[in-house]
Amino acid sequence: MVATLRVMLDQLVAPTSPVLAEASRELARALIDGAPSGCVVEGIVPGGTDAESSVVAGLADVRRVGLPRRELATALQLGAPTGIGGGMIHAPTLFAPLVKHDRTHDGDQTVVTVWDLRAWEAPDELSRLAVGWQKAMLKRAARHADAVVAPTHSMAERLRSLAKLGDRVRVIAGAAPAGFAVPTDDIGRRRELDLPEGFVLLSGDTHASTGLATGFAGIAASGVDHPVVVIDVPEGQEPAVAEIAEAAGVPERRVHVRGSLDTADRAAVFGAALAFVAPATRTAFPWRVLDALTLGVPVIAADTAVHRDVIADGGDLIDVTDAAAAGDAFGDALSRALGSTQAAERLAVMADDRGRAFSWSEAADKVWHLHAEL
Repeated sequence: MVATLRVMLDQLVAPTSPVLAEASRELARALIDGAPSGCVVEGIVPGGTDAESSVVAGLADVRRVGLPRRELATALQLGAPTGIGGGMIHAPTLFAPLVKHDRTHDGDQTVVTVWDLRAWEAPDELSRLAVGWQKAMLKRAARHADAVVAPTHSMAERLRSLAKLGDRVRVIAGAAPAGFAVPTDDIGRRRELDLPEGFVLLSGDTHASTGLATGFAGIAASGVDHPVVVIDVPEGQEPAVAEIAEAAGVPERRVHVRGSLDTADRAAVFGAALAFVAPATRTAFPWRVLDALTLGVPVIAADTAVHRDVIADGGDLIDVTDAAAAGDAFGDALSRALGSTQAAERLAVMADDRGRAFSWSEAADKVWHLHAEL
């Protein structure tokens, strides 16, 4: 008898976030590659989309639900019928049918994933609709999910404080994309992006929790005069990011702001980074920190619970409890990191060693074991 793991792949046909789309694709591929004997993977996508565009090679089937994404999201929030059906369902997000089911007799089970807690800790950074939907879905998960996946232990503990999940929380980290490496045409890609060679790299938006102001303040305090590249900046926020840099003491002429990049372009950008500065204090999985660790880029990050879980001894963690002093602390660390070849190489080796601890194949193995355990 064949056991089918049904994976929600809504992000591949109607993405709400580039990082969630990438995570969904990478996990699906790894689940297929690591499927135990007698097990297959099926994809589930919303209606009103081209289901073929969601296909990941090796899926046993792609099930298109009758409802388009927006209507399906509402139905999931209300616990209304969706046509998704039962079986073993794994969602790389909270987007899943969280309804009463019988795991013991029917074999139905539903597992969802939470990567980001902004809806609870920084709701002003999201739309009111998104905040309401996420909170409602976590409440439904507390009632009906067989397990809830969090990517770090600190996030797992926080989830337990937000909802009555008990021992149903499991920790399964994400990773950089499989095969993530600096491409052979990296110089050409950076030229196409109109970027210089040898820069300090950041990622974020204008919200305070990404810490761009602290990051720029640290760069200014460090005394280094390298260019600065900021990626993942939402369209329209470029002038505001330049203003944050200027206010912190980094001239606009040194700042290069870019949006979300595809995997190869992103790897090319990391390939020329002298250091990755991660001043974010969000309780969210730090995807770009994983990219940096994977490629052995020196990491200087805010000392938060999430960063401690992910970076461990793979980078330099900076105390940000005193906001006024955080910029100078980042500046000292960046000055040390770029002040000598030996210091830079030491951080690069630390990052590379830590980066090896994360892979989608390992995440997929844990997902398969989780569903087998259930």
